[in-house]
Amino acid sequence: MTDLKQAVLKFLRDEEGLETVEYAVAGSLIVAGSVAAFTALGDAVVTELGRLTTAITGV
Repeated sequence: MTDLKQAVLKFLRDEEGLETVEYAVAGSLIVAGSVAAFTALGDAVVTELGRLTTAITGV
């Protein structure tokens, strides 16, 4: 029984996996920011292309 208790306490004190979780959270925030930036950039490009098309064709 003591071995089980020691194993559980050792597992609870172990912080090795925290680095992985922190990197996963940071990576997901970077991806979310990139998606938001490219979405905004894409909308701006579509708007500008529409404006240029209208200026060229005169419609």
